[in-house]
Amino acid sequence: MIPGNAAAVAPPQGSPMPTPPPENRELSPYTGWTRAHWERTADELLLAVRPYSTPRHALIHLPGPRPSVSGPRSDGLEGYARTFLLAALRVAGAHGDDPHGHLARYAEGLAAGTQHPTSETELNPADPESWPRPADIRQAVVESASVALSLRLTRPWLWDTLDDTTQQRVVDWLRPALGPSPVNNNWWLFGLTVAGFLQDAGIETDRAQQTIDTALARIEDWYLGDGWYSDGPNRSFDHYNAWALHFYPVLHAHLCGDKALLDRYGPRLHAQLDTYTRLFDTTGAPIPFGRSLTYRFAAAAAPWLGALTGHTPLTPGATRRLASGALRHFTDRGATDGRGLLSLGWYGPYPPLIQTYSGPASPYWASKGFLGLLLPADHPVWTAPEEPLPAETVDAVTLAAPPNLLVQTTAADGLVRLHNHGSNHVGPEDDPLYARFAYSTRTGPSHEIPDNHFSLDLDNAHTSRGPAAPAAHGPGWASSTHTPAPGIRVLSVTAAHGRGELRAHLVTGAPPGTPVRQTGWAVTPQGPTAQLDPVHGYGAGAPGEPQLPVGPTPFGPSARAAVLQGRTGEEGSSLFVALASLTAEPDPAPAASLADVQVRTTEAHGFDIHLTWQNGPTVLLRLDPEEPHSEIPIPHHP
Repeated sequence: MIPGNAAAVAPPQGSPMPTPPPENRELSPYTGWTRAHWERTADELLLAVRPYSTPRHALIHLPGPRPSVSGPRSDGLEGYARTFLLAALRVAGAHGDDPHGHLARYAEGLAAGTQHPTSETELNPADPESWPRPADIRQAVVESASVALSLRLTRPWLWDTLDDTTQQRVVDWLRPALGPSPVNNNWWLFGLTVAGFLQDAGIETDRAQQTIDTALARIEDWYLGDGWYSDGPNRSFDHYNAWALHFYPVLHAHLCGDKALLDRYGPRLHAQLDTYTRLFDTTGAPIPFGRSLTYRFAAAAAPWLGALTGHTPLTPGATRRLASGALRHFTDRGATDGRGLLSLGWYGPYPPLIQTYSGPASPYWASKGFLGLLLPADHPVWTAPEEPLPAETVDAVTLAAPPNLLVQTTAADGLVRLHNHGSNHVGPEDDPLYARFAYSTRTGPSHEIPDNHFSLDLDNAHTSRGPAAPAAHGPGWASSTHTPAPGIRVLSVTAAHGRGELRAHLVTGAPPGTPVRQTGWAVTPQGPTAQLDPVHGYGAGAPGEPQLPVGPTPFGPSARAAVLQGRTGEEGSSLFVALASLTAEPDPAPAASLADVQVRTTEAHGFDIHLTWQNGPTVLLRLDPEEPHSEIPIPHHP
């Protein structure tokens, strides 16, 4: 790592950290936090990174276990750009009031980082603070968006005060981001964000508009309806919907006052928030599902954006309750270390969550979670009393139809579960952050032995799930297929009601007598109670036994999951059915008591599952081994 210079970057005199504001349980009965807590937290995060800045503040080299694949200098730029965004939101939200002198430091870093020789490809060897160019290192394209957005938000107090030479160097550094995206996913929106700033500043307006139009046309190909985008030409659905695919277009439309764009993209944000806001636990936790989870409370960016633009299903009090809950959830659980730095992990450091592109400063994309500071202090989102979240008002099973995700919430404990029957990682590997059948706000996933997984034992090795193709869905249930090995097909169904889950898997094409295994929730000793009871196809034994050690999860160093085992039949298809439960309720009744399940064979050699939930509906699930199915293409929606 390139060392910083702590002596040169001490906080300015005369700007001590203010006294922590007291909790306000009258205004904020759920979290106790007010706008003053958000401002103080932003200042704490910004002051904590100062000792790791280079002398002219162009690079911030944070300590970490390793550099990213882009290298230490790129990581230093990332430290600058992502914390600059936090400073921009903090100062713009205060209408330029900057008692800690944040912007002056970033202005000096801007001038130092863009000092390059005449060569377009070589860094200045005599200047260790010059930034890598977006044309040379593609990670710089990502960071150019944070730099541009920060300049756009703080234009009266920073950009407009720069001399012409510095402004031109900054434009020269940003300009390559207007070209085609080097990655065919949400990265197209980084160019849009750079273009939005240049357009606002009256620079290269025609080319900027062309970049904006191209980026919006590209993401249109990935819009599936109901507010859901796939992150590229694939079936990758996760938090990138909230902190990228909605964030950049809707914020751009808002900042430039483009009513036509906002009328197009705002309702999509509203629709996505209908489901997305149900993914937050009453503890404030989002679901640990998908990549880049170390961005943590950036998950609150979309709800803030809905309030900022008026496109949200949440009341102002519920919006603040959600966002403050998410921020407190992580700050109260060790997301920052003893130096006040965000670590690479979920609570504390957790290496299995980290991608190769993640460097020590990557967690500071969490800055997006401070978007609410752009709302004035007298806005209802700051003045209205907090209200409960959807997860704590009534039990619900909500279907996100385009990605084929089933969201299950229980009011008694505020716990949220996500059943995945349609989202896949963009790569070929069996990514634990995408490939599990179920995720929750208080468990796993395990990165050693798969939790919430159905596998076959072939040649003494358990199969992976691989890409999950959505099959069908209905009220309270969803299904998918996957091919764990050539010639073998598994049709899987999850149905849910209250805290109960039915998990069914129809296996066709497997050799007779093939062992199968179903694992349950990966729970830590202090976690909720998990149950997994056999119903059909599994061997006899005590419900939910035995327990299998599955290794560490983001929630603790050791977790265990219940496991059921069985074997495929002598011919035809084999069905395996279990009832499961995850709950924080004390002394829960067995999962088997939550529903009556009757399994019957059909003339087509399939199975009908008659499912009657306790105090709930009766559902008929038909699993047909001959049902034709192919990968469902991503449709185009106007």
